[in-house]
Amino acid sequence: MALHKLGKDPESPVNNSPTLYYDDETDTYLVQSWKVTDPQRLAELDIPDHETVVEWPKRMMQFFPEVSSDAGPEQV
Repeated sequence: MALHKLGKDPESPVNNSPTLYYDDETDTYLVQSWKVTDPQRLAELDIPDHETVVEWPKRMMQFFPEVSSDAGPEQV
């Protein structure tokens, strides 16, 4: 598996940053971000036991190659 770091939140404090990765073997993204733990918010979602929910800042969308003008994840 080859993970490529696509971007780290420039507005987050040191070591507390949402980060986006691309896995070129599975052609999927891995999102590192803040775990949602608020029971009221979680109650509004239908989350299977094998999944979790993270909160992702809108400003981080720029790091997805499909959103940015980059040629692709391999370029980052």
